Amino acid sequence: MKKMDPQKARAYFRLRTMMICIYLGIGALVSFVVVLAAESLQSFTVMGLPLPYYMGAQGAVLTFIVLLFFNAMISDMVDKKFGLIPKQNSEQKSAVNE
Repeated sequence: MKKMDPQKARAYFRLRTMMICIYLGIGALVSFVVVLAAESLQSFTVMGLPLPYYMGAQGAVLTFIVLLFFNAMISDMVDKKFGLIPKQNSEQKSAVNE
């Protein structure tokens, strides 16, 4: 692994930490806030079920799966932005394909 400039490394870890905090916030919102506000959310329905019941039954799990995919895609973009994933040139790709 190549060395990074300390200032660039701080920016990278600050961005990654902020992303993790956002994901944790969304997870807490989906897991706990929906349950705490269940009475007021009873009027909303998802696929014919009350929102709190749906979120408890499968909505939270689906939300976490979607968050995992978003995290993977965004992490790759951040790693490329900071130069942690080497860029492959077209010559290497064509040589491998032959």
